[in-house]
Amino acid sequence: MKKFTLCLKISLLSAFCMFLCAFSDPESMEQYAIYLHKTLTDHYDSSQESDQVKRYELNVTNNGFCRYKRYFNNGKTEYFAFKLSKFKDMDYYGTTTSGKLYIHTKGDDVIVQTYKDRGGDVDSMATQLVIPLKNMEAEDLNLIRDNLNKINAGGSISQKL
Repeated sequence: MKKFTLCLKISLLSAFCMFLCAFSDPESMEQYAIYLHKTLTDHYDSSQESDQVKRYELNVTNNGFCRYKRYFNNGKTEYFAFKLSKFKDMDYYGTTTSGKLYIHTKGDDVIVQTYKDRGGDVDSMATQLVIPLKNMEAEDLNLIRDNLNKINAGGSISQKL
């Protein structure tokens, strides 16, 4: 009987541990977004646009959006935003010192808004977002891609539910 209760305790403990592991999330979407925000803002290269752009805002939010806003010296403002779950692929053109990151979406998923432009305010959609970056190693780019893919996979799962 003691052997039976010992085996029962061990099996119940194992089942309980498996139950906890099944519902645990070792890395959350919030952690992926925080990593992306930190990496993109730390490596942002304002010198590529310094003569035209007065300031910029680059945010990756916890609810899965990437927002990029540029304020030009002439008063024009450009705003780009897309849902990270719409990420398709990315390309980096440049060197480890300086380059541009092209983030491609599945379709026309990037919101583009232009304010105070000579042609008037324009709202449109695009398939990519371009961010100037500096000091990017191949390892950094792979981590960015991995985090975007993890957010994309998590976003598609939550959309199915």
